[in-house]
Amino acid sequence: MATLELYELEGCPFCVKVKRKLDELGLAYESHTVPASHVAREEVRAISGQTGVPVLVDEAHGVEGMPESDDIIAYLEETYGDGAA
Repeated sequence: MATLELYELEGCPFCVKVKRKLDELGLAYESHTVPASHVAREEVRAISGQTGVPVLVDEAHGVEGMPESDDIIAYLEETYGDGAA
């Protein structure tokens, strides 16, 4: 199974939405809780170019730091959903 990593912030509704999709698809992932302060999110900035969360990393498919919950959900459905190749 692919190694998925999710950078998230506790209480973030966009992060919850992505986590629900990961769970719905039965995907295992490693969670990284980021600091509340955007200034302190250097690791997130390094992988995605911005400080917002959620951010998904999927090394098996060359995804090094995908931001935006809707984009992540669409990617997960396309890559790991019922219609995935």
